[in-house]
Amino acid sequence: MDWVERVADIRRWTRNGERAPHKPLLLLYALGRFQRDGGGPIPFSSAEAELKRLLKEFGPPRDTSPGYPFHHLTSDGIWLVDTVNGPGSPGSELGRLRAARASGRLHPDLLRALCDDSHLVVRLARYLLEANFEPSLHADICQLTGLDLETHGAADPMRVPARAMVRRDTAFRQNVLMAYEYCCAFCAYDGWLDGTSVGLDAAHVRWWAFEGPDDVTNGLCLCAIHHKLFDKGVLGMTPDRTIAVSAKFVSRSAAAKEMVLTLAERPVRHPQPGLEPVDAANIDWHSRQVFRAPARSS
Repeated sequence: MDWVERVADIRRWTRNGERAPHKPLLLLYALGRFQRDGGGPIPFSSAEAELKRLLKEFGPPRDTSPGYPFHHLTSDGIWLVDTVNGPGSPGSELGRLRAARASGRLHPDLLRALCDDSHLVVRLARYLLEANFEPSLHADICQLTGLDLETHGAADPMRVPARAMVRRDTAFRQNVLMAYEYCCAFCAYDGWLDGTSVGLDAAHVRWWAFEGPDDVTNGLCLCAIHHKLFDKGVLGMTPDRTIAVSAKFVSRSAAAKEMVLTLAERPVRHPQPGLEPVDAANIDWHSRQVFRAPARSS
């Protein structure tokens, strides 16, 4: 049985490209618990707060109950829920999960496979990360879920289902950096070291995992810090291509205010003449699925 294939088959709610990474986040959390504690049951009472934080930090900009994935993942054959009244989930409502003292666990067949193959947990985690999140967020998600992808990961190449293998354009980064003349589209940073640009990334506006193309009309040249803040929803773009700064972002230092708050409503740098700017549809996707509205005024 190919467990990466099984995980790729998880049913997820979808509509117009909306993000719904609730089940993947629960699975990543459960895999982290497996690495730390083995395959014991995970009481909802101990997981609720941690799942809520994961959903708030890495889910879409709308409220989602941690009870939703805890209950609904049982329909995919890899997660079981038991209560004081016996097997079976009481539903996704928080009060019912708490009252029933619900606990979740990975399916015994999956647990056996994880115990038999020390690399499987890494392959599953890598697939879940690649299929649902931008690379700039992977390390943060691993830290919060307690996942260690280094200990067993280096010796085992990534294997994913054939249908999930979409060839990425290796020229995307170079094309985007060249389009913006190796300059951050938000702050104008343009550092070089020994003839090579440093601290600059090619950021996807619509995430690659959600059908975002490897194309200049879906890319921005951003410095490393603004790339991270863009993927976290602190920064965004308006339809008239000015910078949006989330009103939920708080800064107390002069440096943070200068690097972030002063960007509000500034125009985004245009690519060099002859190249198309970011497509409006990709800006709209990021505004709905990533940016933490509302936006600040300058």
